[in-house]
Amino acid sequence: MDHLYYKEYYNLERKHWWFVARERIITSFIVKLLNQNKLSTTNLNILNIGCSTGRSSEYLSKFGTVTSIEYDQFCCEFAREKTGLEIIHGSITELPFEKESFDLVCAFDVIEHVENDELAVFEMKRVAKSKGLLLITVPAYMDLWSHHDVINHHFRRYKSEQIKNLFNLEINGKEVFSSYFNFFLFIPIYLIRKVSNLLNSGRNRPGSGSDFEAFKPGILNQALNYLMGSEKLFINNNIRLPFGVSFLYSWKKD
Repeated sequence: MDHLYYKEYYNLERKHWWFVARERIITSFIVKLLNQNKLSTTNLNILNIGCSTGRSSEYLSKFGTVTSIEYDQFCCEFAREKTGLEIIHGSITELPFEKESFDLVCAFDVIEHVENDELAVFEMKRVAKSKGLLLITVPAYMDLWSHHDVINHHFRRYKSEQIKNLFNLEINGKEVFSSYFNFFLFIPIYLIRKVSNLLNSGRNRPGSGSDFEAFKPGILNQALNYLMGSEKLFINNNIRLPFGVSFLYSWKKD
């Protein structure tokens, strides 16, 4: 990701409808996940991989002690300065922790950035405690591939079967729950990206070309936040949304 983009990203993670709605979905799901597995909701040892500008570590901290790791050196320094968080510079494919160190291991929209996603998932499993939980989100469907993915240095977008196959490798465990999300906005986002790809419009915009660049605070931002965030009601009632722009997956180590 371009270094100048991180400065924009700091505000986006805290105000843009997609990030705020994703936060609502993730945090409410974690409460459900912990209660179902009879784990503390306030005293966990948590690893947050790919913390970017730090917002995910901030909201994970309500569930316990968070260890944050970020691959990009500039982003580490920027986020430390802006948030005061202790952030480790490191890679998901070579996590600098002993095996069975964490109760909850998270990677929100991270493994799509990693060429060797099998190794990334293996490392997440390795550092999770026995009976520990893993939680990830990823962008869904290669049919949605656009200049946004190029700008954000994605290697791929995923279908549910691909994620399930990744987690079936090596260290044993079982899926807890999975679902697509950003379901209600899938069709308009799909159409916008298809038209954008045909017109090469992302490449011709003066800024980064990311979808997030069009962010404007206001009523529309609030409405989209509410619409996407409402999907937590389905997910928290074990209703799997059949498709969406993103995918959520949780897994428990044996």
